[in-house]
Amino acid sequence: MSRPVALITGPTSGIGAGFARRYARDGHDLVLVARDRARLDSLAAELHDEAGANVEVLVADLAEAADRGKVADRLSAGVQVLINNAGFGTSGEFWTSDFALLQSQLDVNVTAVMQLTHAALPAMLAAGRGTVINVASVAGLLPGRGSTYSASKAWVIAFSEGLANGLGGTGVGVHALCPGFVRTEFHERAGIDMEGTPSWFWLQVDDVVRETLADAAKGKVVIVPGLQYKAVVTGGRLVPRNLVRAMTKVVGRGRGRT
Repeated sequence: MSRPVALITGPTSGIGAGFARRYARDGHDLVLVARDRARLDSLAAELHDEAGANVEVLVADLAEAADRGKVADRLSAGVQVLINNAGFGTSGEFWTSDFALLQSQLDVNVTAVMQLTHAALPAMLAAGRGTVINVASVAGLLPGRGSTYSASKAWVIAFSEGLANGLGGTGVGVHALCPGFVRTEFHERAGIDMEGTPSWFWLQVDDVVRETLADAAKGKVVIVPGLQYKAVVTGGRLVPRNLVRAMTKVVGRGRGRT
């Protein structure tokens, strides 16, 4: 029998790499999508040698329409799992940031999620099974200092919830993963200063992946890993929105981010 296939965007580090290793161990073949050929090849060799996974590498920049189309074509051929993990934040203020960079952020965080999910669903529905995990953020659930990044993740959450409603009874599940601070390269790449962030705020990649897959198996649509972030999100729903904004600003310590 052929092995199930999981396509993962942004798998060369952080949460994406965690999902890639977990799915490989669980008996999936993989399609890995990222910009860095060297890192993709290194991860592909590791997963093949350690887990016996067959790994297909697609070099693509999801900010570019042609590259998104290439990945969408692969998804149209059929996969059992799609992890829309690729995404990025930026530092600085919205009004002083380079608009082209902000547009690229929107293309990766939003347009790619929509296009790739649209490409993956027909084959999943025809098979009567499939899983889509869209990596959003707690920032999409709580109004705060960030603007474009938080807005893009709020879109991912609303998009996933709407699809989950529409897909009920089909055997295809769509889930929005909303992590808080995770020990990855994300903040360093974005140029965001995380100095002084309390240690209890940080999550580990393996814990995020494990909790996500457990909650997805239970049919949860919006998944918030970590008891501390479950408490934060629950509290944010119980107090006035202007107070949540004020609290988020204090916790953020004025870190510049779009």
